[in-house]
Amino acid sequence: MLAAALAALVPITSSASTTQVKPEETAAQREFLKKLAVAAAERPQHVVRYEPAYVGIPYPGGDVPADTGVCTDEVIRAYRAVGVDLQKEVHEDMKENFSAYPRIGTKPAKRADANIDHRRVPNLMVFFSRKGETLTIAERPEDYAPGDLVTWDLGGDVPHIGIVVDQKSPASGRYMIVHNIGRGPKIEDSLFSWKITGHYRYYGPSL
Repeated sequence: MLAAALAALVPITSSASTTQVKPEETAAQREFLKKLAVAAAERPQHVVRYEPAYVGIPYPGGDVPADTGVCTDEVIRAYRAVGVDLQKEVHEDMKENFSAYPRIGTKPAKRADANIDHRRVPNLMVFFSRKGETLTIAERPEDYAPGDLVTWDLGGDVPHIGIVVDQKSPASGRYMIVHNIGRGPKIEDSLFSWKITGHYRYYGPSL
């Protein structure tokens, strides 16, 4: 089903303003973001129980059970669908640049852990800022384009992440977000529902 959707990409409509596409962005990068947005939009077809527990997984290409996961797992799975293994990319960068990443938890790890590091929002924020593009945290919805990654503070320093998809809310006209905030992957008009803490684009290691 996803393969068919990727093969039949619907072009971004004319309502997507030119401010959403950086002039230096290549055609391959724009195509990648389209495919990523399609992969993300497919995720709500899956039944996923919210489960934040630490799980040992294979490396590379490892994943927690397909019917479980948290917000980061939806980002990881969308990227995997378009050929990018965030587990591998984050782990390799953390091994080489561990001090660049935040110390998380009451007993912070002393070395990179391929089981969990890529599943933590603060680590993804650092990784996307290092290996992708950090974009403006804007108040205008038109500054957020399909394929963009957005992070939020849900309150009390609880981080969250989602992907902008090429579907607009009939009520607001904004591009919607695919995320898992505890009820499995959903497409919702939630761009401005919480305090935005990050706005990124990541094309993978080869673009």
